Amino acid sequence: MVSWIISRLVVLIFGTLYPAYYSYKAVKSKDIKEYVKWMMYWIIFALFTTAETFTDIFLCWFPFYYELKIAFVAWLLSPYTKGSSLLYRKFVHPTLSSKEKEIDDCLVQAKDRSYDALVHYGKRGLNVAATAAVMAASKGQGALSERLRSFSMQDLSTIRGDGAPAPSGPPPPGSGRASGKHGQPKMSRSASESAGSSGTA
Repeated sequence: MVSWIISRLVVLIFGTLYPAYYSYKAVKSKDIKEYVKWMMYWIIFALFTTAETFTDIFLCWFPFYYELKIAFVAWLLSPYTKGSSLLYRKFVHPTLSSKEKEIDDCLVQAKDRSYDALVHYGKRGLNVAATAAVMAASKGQGALSERLRSFSMQDLSTIRGDGAPAPSGPPPPGSGRASGKHGQPKMSRSASESAGSSGTA
């Protein structure tokens, strides 16, 4: 664990930050020689980082594995060994030069396929989103209609009866007769009482 931490710190500081700063100085000074030197280093370092991803999984048990990584980074950076320049000129440049056309064709095909795949899956995503929106809207409308149907005619008539005003038309025919019948005895009784009082006087 300690060896892993030390190796990661060495690769981060001396393998990444230190070359990045000197690459900045080479770009700023417009020194072609230094610019080419650090470009070769970054190409080799990119290959090293790619290989490191797999070797850390399958070769981490190897004795002195992390110490060898530190030594390799120091060999790449050393101005005496010029390891990055040596690897680039002896191996990387001849290999890339011989396979450059095939690599370019593969990249163009991958770019076209990725664009087609992006368009295809983009359309599918839009169709799925539109379908989901339509289904959500239909479910909401169905729930509203079911809520309205839950009100029965009796509930509606009750609501209407509670809010309707009292009728203001003429009374029904039967009501006048009833009141007349009840009113006649009262009139005759009052007339007889007045007659009796006048006779005694």
